[in-house]
Amino acid sequence: MTEQPNAIALPARVGQGTAVEQSRAVAEVQSAIVVAQQCPRNIPAAISEMELSCGQKMLADRAFYRFNRGGESGNVTGATVHLARELARCWGNVQYGLVEMRRDDSYGQSELQAWAWDVQTNTRVSTTFIVPHKRFTRRGVTALTDMRHIYESNANNGARRVREMIFSVLPPWFVEAAKDLCNATLRHGGGVPLPQRIAEGIKAYESKGIRRDQLETKLGRPSADWTDHDVAQLHIIFTSAERGETSLKEEFPPERVTAEEITASASKAKAPTHTGHEPGALDSECPACRAEHDAPEPPEDDE
Repeated sequence: MTEQPNAIALPARVGQGTAVEQSRAVAEVQSAIVVAQQCPRNIPAAISEMELSCGQKMLADRAFYRFNRGGESGNVTGATVHLARELARCWGNVQYGLVEMRRDDSYGQSELQAWAWDVQTNTRVSTTFIVPHKRFTRRGVTALTDMRHIYESNANNGARRVREMIFSVLPPWFVEAAKDLCNATLRHGGGVPLPQRIAEGIKAYESKGIRRDQLETKLGRPSADWTDHDVAQLHIIFTSAERGETSLKEEFPPERVTAEEITASASKAKAPTHTGHEPGALDSECPACRAEHDAPEPPEDDE
């Protein structure tokens, strides 16, 4: 038999462990379908479980992400994979995962597959994608060679795809209701009074070098007028910066000073002022009085 030049090399034998794992995987899929049919989800109970989870501040703190895409596209916000996994648990009979199908160090890329499966309705979605072994930064592209860095890059990219796959099999109304409840939990602040949350938020930002006036400029109103929604937005920005999804420098860029402002400031600093006498009186020792006395008279208008 002639060997094909591009044929995929298959193992000569399958070990006992591999054979057992293959049989276990097939049996697991079959049993999952049977169990889902015998124990269908209780939708009212799923809603109640979701409301209980989304009412917890610990989940609400991790429910949303925010990052600055740069350019004209601005900030991007949405629900995190943490919320997606919790909603899959509450809804029930949902399986999901991430599979690394191939890692090619020669080409510097990994091929991954993210999937989610509603076992009860037999609705399954998946996506296969390529993750380059590179890190894209403002300074350029850096190749990843360390195994830990490659793993972290694959995990981060895979988590985003898993999130979208889970949301694809969940009912949209279920997801939107969970987002609204998490937003309400953030606005409520776990029962902490609004003035205290404002003070704690300002203190947290000041510890990172962000001033109160920068926060007020970001929200477009003084801190005394901040609402629950404003504090919640600042909290999302802060936690996203802590997770590395955005940076405080991107969210609060330094103020730009124009050339006209610099010139006006310098002129104001150099301008002499009246000192040592009452306004309106002339003093030969006063620099400002001498400047006014030596100034040329303005030309008269022609009649």
